[in-house]
Amino acid sequence: MSTAPLGAVSATEIIVSVAARELAGKGRVFAGVGLPTLAVDLAKRTSNPDVELIYESGVCGAHPAAMAEGIADSVVVSGAESVVSMSALFGYVLQGGNVDVGFLGAAQIDRYGSLNTSIIGDWDKPTVRLPGAGGAVEIMPNAGEIFVVMRRHDPSAFPAELDFCTSPSPVRARAAGDGIMPRGRGVTKVFTNLGVLSRQGPFDELELVSVHEGVTVDDVRAQTGWELKVADDLTVTAPPTREEIHLLRDVIDTVRLYLR
Repeated sequence: MSTAPLGAVSATEIIVSVAARELAGKGRVFAGVGLPTLAVDLAKRTSNPDVELIYESGVCGAHPAAMAEGIADSVVVSGAESVVSMSALFGYVLQGGNVDVGFLGAAQIDRYGSLNTSIIGDWDKPTVRLPGAGGAVEIMPNAGEIFVVMRRHDPSAFPAELDFCTSPSPVRARAAGDGIMPRGRGVTKVFTNLGVLSRQGPFDELELVSVHEGVTVDDVRAQTGWELKVADDLTVTAPPTREEIHLLRDVIDTVRLYLR
């Protein structure tokens, strides 16, 4: 399929298109609000029509007739295979090990995939107060793996140390030295405006596996708060196809809620 001219494609469209492709072959996906919602919608129309969508509001097997504008949007309920209580969703579906991919966003991420969605700055007097954990603190340890979308890739979003850890990675959980270790691998893919980062084992660091067209390794390293590893088989991201752009703009997000 032909690609759209890169000059006409936004960073958000690149992030979402690449993330949707990575959902090919995945079974159950727990979709967070924002860009994850856009990516799973695109994946269901392209790379993975059989993906089973789960939303935090208790909807399992969602078949939204239109783009969901939030986890409690009525479109995720209409036509869904089941709707359960949130306690059942988290207690049986998620903690029962029945989610393959948790798809999240974050304000900050560290080299091992711990996430911050709580505050920016000092705890007692933060510069920015964020929404907090939501379901991510349960999704992180219990989903088989975690995908994360980040609209921007810079040292404030990819710091050497998080301002606050909302959702700990397996590395951070192990370092705590008590409690039960997470069942999942933690973050395995991070999609940003510069490229794609990946982790293989639960205790590995993130490494750069793909850069978008026009971006260099030095560009990415300069915008990362730690010494970023680079994969030996680093690739250049395939740009969005015309079909992907058409679906995103003209079919899925026609009101430009997430595309910007």
